[in-house]
Amino acid sequence: MDTRRQRGNKRSNKGGTKSGEPVGPSPESIKREKEKGKSLKSSVWWRLQLEKGVCHYCAKTFEKKDLTMDHIVPLSRGGKSTKGNLVVACEPCNSDKKYYTAAELILKNQMNSKIDF
Repeated sequence: MDTRRQRGNKRSNKGGTKSGEPVGPSPESIKREKEKGKSLKSSVWWRLQLEKGVCHYCAKTFEKKDLTMDHIVPLSRGGKSTKGNLVVACEPCNSDKKYYTAAELILKNQMNSKIDF
């Protein structure tokens, strides 16, 4: 029996369960990312984003108090709290987006909400 060959044929199950289903981020990693997001809210970068007053999704103008921080790739889907993944969103758009990615949201809207991910 050639053990080197057997080792080479083993498949990694990284990022999934034994049945092959994907595993979401751990509660600890989501908590860490939320903390990073909170610290970014006090940054000059975030204040400049808010001053523009424009929702990333609907492109309408709002007062600062009506805008929220949104993760383009949601934390529950493995997104991070980085400047490249955070955008300003109005409350209605952020609520409608939920845990969807931007691509899923576009597809869902084009199919008249007849799809569930």
